[in-house]
Amino acid sequence: MADTGAAKADRTGTVRVRFAPSPTGPLHIGGVRTALFNYLFARRHNGTFILRVEDTDQQRYVDGAESYIIDALRWCGMEIDEGVPAGGPHAPYRQSERKEIYGSYAMRLVEGGNAYIAFDTPEELDQLRHEKEKAGEVFQYDHTVRGTLKNSLVLPPGKVQELRDKGVPWVVRFLMPENREVVISDIIRGEVRVNTSTLDDKVLFKADGMPTYHLANVTDDHLMEITHVIRGEEWLPSLPLHVLLYEAFGWEESMPQFAHLPLLLKPGGKGKLSKRDGDRLGFPVFPLRWKDPVTGEVSEGYREAGYYPGAFVNLLALLGWNPGTDQEIFTMEEMISQFSLDKVHKAGARFDPEKARWFNHQYLQSADPGRVTEEFMQLLREKGYEPDPRRAGQICSLVRERADFVHGIWDQASFFFERPAGYDEKLVKKKWKEDTPMLLRKVSELLSDVAPFDAESISARVRGYMEKEGTGMGNVMIPARLALVGEGRGPDLFLIMEILGKEETIRRIDTAISELG
Repeated sequence: MADTGAAKADRTGTVRVRFAPSPTGPLHIGGVRTALFNYLFARRHNGTFILRVEDTDQQRYVDGAESYIIDALRWCGMEIDEGVPAGGPHAPYRQSERKEIYGSYAMRLVEGGNAYIAFDTPEELDQLRHEKEKAGEVFQYDHTVRGTLKNSLVLPPGKVQELRDKGVPWVVRFLMPENREVVISDIIRGEVRVNTSTLDDKVLFKADGMPTYHLANVTDDHLMEITHVIRGEEWLPSLPLHVLLYEAFGWEESMPQFAHLPLLLKPGGKGKLSKRDGDRLGFPVFPLRWKDPVTGEVSEGYREAGYYPGAFVNLLALLGWNPGTDQEIFTMEEMISQFSLDKVHKAGARFDPEKARWFNHQYLQSADPGRVTEEFMQLLREKGYEPDPRRAGQICSLVRERADFVHGIWDQASFFFERPAGYDEKLVKKKWKEDTPMLLRKVSELLSDVAPFDAESISARVRGYMEKEGTGMGNVMIPARLALVGEGRGPDLFLIMEILGKEETIRRIDTAISELG
């Protein structure tokens, strides 16, 4: 099936998409995925990726959230073509800076008979809601009640002007038509049908002089020549109103195509993924670390957890999009070349934290060895060590395949830098025999004469001794590993000895004999 979005691009020219977050807190990974799908679609069709900040809800505005969003997109490798902070021909791109625009468009709807001014106070509306609740009903400001309330549909024009002149707070509400079926085509979901009798008269312009999401969103998408609106499923209920707004303004011919992405679901598959799920199960739900400016609460991000940005983006791309092949590891260029909205699923995508680790493991294994070594060396410096590059490279090559993250290399190789603080009690009980100290003393003596002190020479000397004495390999190798590592883990024992060096190897063996003998 052809990408329906591409067809529109061919008719109208350059594809223009926007990611339009609200700076009300850190960017959830669901928001990052929305940005990514917009970005991939724009790049696939040589279009423009716009970042617009929808900060009309000033009460929920959070300091630092906007810069967090920008930093997160940059870390993910999504280059902003236009918008905040890149600028562009449709500036400004913060809705709070476009305040004067929306008032005129709101009044244009009123004058055209598609909206009206309402003076009902929050207290009056709360009372009506309370009365409906007592009767077991739900209050909705719609065609069934609008004629009985305090608005310009009921009040004489002179009274409306009088109230406005007195400074009585007012809002602009959309005049939802009665009993009309709105039919909309969604690229992902197909045909969507909604009867307007089920919808209320949404507020478009608030008493504080700011627009609501609905008015600002539609107005800006039109003025910024957006060709495709790719957003989360949670905005699907707003789609009929937005389509009706395009009609009310007379913008039907330039109305963008819509695509509503599936939800990101909890690991169990039921319900939308939330921060609480991450806190409960021990995985991040934000791309970067976030510190709440009010409470001081810190939430870790994927960057700080050790994920490569490419692995994180690769993970998100496959949450809802299926390229139609068995391929799972993609570069950004490969994702762009294969991305298509008609391969995005309707059903929610279950987030799997173990699969996320798997993606990073794949990226770590394929990363340039020099890069991994340098990252590991930086981690060592943070721990107070001044690493030798050659030694650090040896260690990385030995244990990298066992790690999912660079910090996992430390988990696998910390014994190279820190002597055992203790010994695995179960292993000691099982493998540390009466003759173990004698055998290890002999190994220690043999090692003192090995030159050069490399794995091959060490192996030849130790194995030769064991064969000559008829000693089982396990009787020496397991206790020796216990002495060097403190546990039964780690790579090839003779390579461990080589990297530790002769002096440190003998010291650790002698210490184990002393403490366990």
